[in-house]
Amino acid sequence: MTSDTKLHPRNQHNDGYNFTDLVKQLPELEAFTRHNPNGQITIDFQDGQAVRALNKALLRAYYNINFWDIPANYLCPPIPGRVDYIHCLADLLASDNNQEIPHGRNIRVLDIGTGANLVYPLIGQSEYGWSFTGVDIDPTAIKVAQHICQFNKLNIKLKLQNNPEDIFKGVIGKHDFFHLTMSNPPFHASTEAAKKSTQRKWKNLGKGTQNKLNFGGQNAELWCPGGEVKFIATMIEQSVEVAEQCLWFSSLVSKKDNLKPLYKMLEKVNAVEVKTIDMAQGQKVSRFIAWTFIEKNERQL
Repeated sequence: MTSDTKLHPRNQHNDGYNFTDLVKQLPELEAFTRHNPNGQITIDFQDGQAVRALNKALLRAYYNINFWDIPANYLCPPIPGRVDYIHCLADLLASDNNQEIPHGRNIRVLDIGTGANLVYPLIGQSEYGWSFTGVDIDPTAIKVAQHICQFNKLNIKLKLQNNPEDIFKGVIGKHDFFHLTMSNPPFHASTEAAKKSTQRKWKNLGKGTQNKLNFGGQNAELWCPGGEVKFIATMIEQSVEVAEQCLWFSSLVSKKDNLKPLYKMLEKVNAVEVKTIDMAQGQKVSRFIAWTFIEKNERQL
């Protein structure tokens, strides 16, 4: 990662990775370092173990997470991009708060599909002190996330969603209120689609026809029936049932072409306001969509 990454201005990784300092934080990272053709220290970002070690070092160095580990083959997300989502959500809240970013545990955030990595709650709690609830359909992911919380003495609520068809039901109680919901939905529509995508990736990298992902990922993390559009459409549909219990609903959208049908869905359910926030990491552009059913003059933090 270079310094021209175009990350959010508050993103602590705007200047790239200082591997010398990161190795001091996590000595085990040194085994994965090497010099690139320019003589700079880096790692092989196609090596899953190297990426996992880098994440451990980043979370320790920047977010006060002294222990972080996940099982092999679970999603190991790149930290800088995840940080951008958090900062952009903070800006979204600021737009309803006289451009002042709210801090503290009175701001409640629901992370849909928090995963074993628990990255969003870890970052958001460190950067802004927000109160997080993480939910997942995978019991192992919840158990691993609980261990991370226990080792780091973090107060993050974790809930197992017993019904994969439900997103908010069984999670948002009758008297609950969240300022934000966030999600990084599975973007493939089937196991086959996920495998083909992986194969194309490795082929483009000149690695033949490997199936292994450098960032890992369980089935539920990579695909769901109908893919990303179906997942977010279901989220939109079910958000109507808890419309007054959340200030802003949001979800990452990996493909720009998927926005059009989602806009139509949001118009159908009478969302009061819809925003699409673009985020750029180097040459890659990502985005999230956010919607609310609460009128502007009624939004209070």
